[in-house]
Amino acid sequence: MYLVDSHCHLNALNYTELHTDLDSVLSAARQRDVKSCLAVSTTLSGFKSLRQMVDVYPQVYVSCGVHPLDLEEAYQQEELLELASDERVVALGETGLDYYYQKENMLQQQESFRWHIQVGRKLNKPVIVHTRDARADTLALLKEEKANECGGVLHCFTEDQDTAKQLLEIGFYISFSGIVTFRNAEVLREVARYVPLDRMLIETDSPYLAPVPHRGKENQPAYVRDVAEYLAVLKGVDLETLAETTTRNFSQLFKVNLNFG
Repeated sequence: MYLVDSHCHLNALNYTELHTDLDSVLSAARQRDVKSCLAVSTTLSGFKSLRQMVDVYPQVYVSCGVHPLDLEEAYQQEELLELASDERVVALGETGLDYYYQKENMLQQQESFRWHIQVGRKLNKPVIVHTRDARADTLALLKEEKANECGGVLHCFTEDQDTAKQLLEIGFYISFSGIVTFRNAEVLREVARYVPLDRMLIETDSPYLAPVPHRGKENQPAYVRDVAEYLAVLKGVDLETLAETTTRNFSQLFKVNLNFG
């Protein structure tokens, strides 16, 4: 069986107390059949160190982008384009809009989001989208900037079924995290039942949002197995089918050949 954690922040894990090094994190994941992961950047300076961190791990893919809550570190679109051209980069992001934590810089967030989609289209690399309290603007910008041409995923999905429907209509994938296992997430579980298996990804968003039964602990790529097991039951399929389909989805979206056995 081959599982992929489609969204994690490997440079944010606790290597002081909980993990020896990245080797130990990836070894723990592999023991639970999580054989690849996508390490997601949130700043361009962070991307550079993350790129170096994963350099010798071919099973770890990397994204390049600036999170909507990290825009105090100014950047230019040309710099994003140059860094994202790296052959190890499989996606732009994470990008998007977050009006829950920051509303005073909405226009700046929107500009940055547009830049990511434009670079994604230039490089033919998909975008990884974060949205919170910004559903309408997120969908509008994706459509205005023709994000369907590069494709993408709404990661850590917590929106409603109509949002899922509109994303599916523009060819996007939808990624579910440990939130789907939370006791109060019944609305999200309904969306997970609705989203076709061939458009679904699974993720940890580690070190955040550890799934049941790990709530309260630091999340890590190994725990994507728990998300997969939960979703398999929810979708009425066996774990092997869910693993095979979501791994194939990852390969198709990010244009990678998963052959690490």
